Amino acid sequence: MKRVTQKRAIQSVIIFASFTVGVPALAESISDPPPVLEPSDPNGKRVLFDNSHGQTAGQSDWVIDGAFSDFADALVENGYYVKEHRSAEPLTSADLDGYDVFIIPEAQIPFKAIEQEEIASFAEEGGGVFFIADHYNADRNFNRLDSNEIMNGWRRGAYDDITKGMSNEEKEALEGVVSSDWLAEEFGVRFRYNAIDHTVADSIVSPEEAFGITENISALSIHAGSTLAIIDPNVAKGVAYLPDGLTPEANKWNNAVDQGVYHGGGMEEGPYAAIGKKGLGKAAFIGDSSPVEDATPKYRNEEHGGMKRTYDGFIDQDNGAFLVQVVDWLAEQESYTNFAEAGIPLDEPSPLLEMEQPEKTTEPQAEPWRQPQGDYRWYDRSTFAAGSFGSGQEAPLEVEYDLETPEALPLGGQTFSVTVELRHLAPNQTVNSLDMQVYLPGGRSISQIQGEDGSWPSSYGYHQIGTLTADATGAATKTVTMRLNPSVEADSAMIRLRNDRQNVVTQTVALTAASEKVTKLPTIQKSLKRKSVPVALAGS
Repeated sequence: MKRVTQKRAIQSVIIFASFTVGVPALAESISDPPPVLEPSDPNGKRVLFDNSHGQTAGQSDWVIDGAFSDFADALVENGYYVKEHRSAEPLTSADLDGYDVFIIPEAQIPFKAIEQEEIASFAEEGGGVFFIADHYNADRNFNRLDSNEIMNGWRRGAYDDITKGMSNEEKEALEGVVSSDWLAEEFGVRFRYNAIDHTVADSIVSPEEAFGITENISALSIHAGSTLAIIDPNVAKGVAYLPDGLTPEANKWNNAVDQGVYHGGGMEEGPYAAIGKKGLGKAAFIGDSSPVEDATPKYRNEEHGGMKRTYDGFIDQDNGAFLVQVVDWLAEQESYTNFAEAGIPLDEPSPLLEMEQPEKTTEPQAEPWRQPQGDYRWYDRSTFAAGSFGSGQEAPLEVEYDLETPEALPLGGQTFSVTVELRHLAPNQTVNSLDMQVYLPGGRSISQIQGEDGSWPSSYGYHQIGTLTADATGAATKTVTMRLNPSVEADSAMIRLRNDRQNVVTQTVALTAASEKVTKLPTIQKSLKRKSVPVALAGS
């Protein structure tokens, strides 16, 4: 008998938090204190990361002790004091006081006009601001606004009324948010509303023309992100561009509701990463959060409580080195107020499509892109799932998966039994998203699972195992009958269990010629007698 247990908490097997209907709760306090990272060899500079504008919504986890920890740790290694800003109140000058650089990860809740004023003033007086955006329609909390719209200051197709189509509760939560061309007016750029995937920005401006930021940088990755338009070349300059000669459909994100590139890539497309000058201070911009994130998320998804999966992008291409060098430049005090004064060649203004003019934009698809699950509402933390940032509730126990197989799986098309057990589900919770297969090294699928009506599928590969229903203790068990392709001749294989297409158990199994001993499987049948949830309860 082989038995393997793995723990994994995932979307389809996590119970929703207890939800209550109430008034918007964004003004409530956040109990989770902000993390602080102190360097062993300080350089005297201080960096503040924003986490007060939905930076943990959906699959994002842009916190310095979560999926932005590689970036934060790299800054600490360079001597920076790093802290995270966590507040339910609007950003103030006091929050920014004493910091050299303010980093704004992909925001999902708009900045109020008074916050925009504070950010612009912070830069005007000598601070550095780093804007990290994403792609259009990356609306992670279903409030009809994505990070590009929030950074720019206006919502696509709703320039005259940024709360167009919203409920009274949403409008109340957005009190003080106004529509404007803020980023272009204050910093000379706009994030475009395109969505480009699996591309490398390998046209890099020389270090001599980019204040040394691009030293030893040859390429930056983009995985569903956007480009920028240079509006005022006196105060905004591109430093990394996409390849030239792309078409609107080339390298387009699969789920994009808009086209990919707007102007064929290259210089006319506008930069993927840019820098800016604002009074005595500076700014930097990048059109994707993927190069910044790492694969260590901390919080659960606030909508449904599932575990998050983030991309290990900080170590991809030259992303990490570039990001640190950007912060080094932002933190350096310099007296020039525009790039011409510094002797830096100026860009040409980026060509704009008519639809990019704020007052002429339209929504290519009605938003939100889908309705949220359960009673989740982006503006009410009492509806956030347990374990998510701002919920005030501990995460549920991770689901445990047990997979029991014979010591060796019989060849020759003979049937055998495999038992699946889940623990730490919610009492009486139903799970119907599990599938399983046996495959050979190299990936060839060789197994079938018998249906509950006794039929066999026509192909070999992943097949559903049916419905499991947890008992009062949160345990659920099911045994399925399987068989292998009779043409297979091999000594070993892998068996894999998935939930909602995510791997939860992978185990090596031996293969053997069919025998009576294997067919009867006495140890498995004995094991089943001890289970607290008989298979007959599944689907009840």
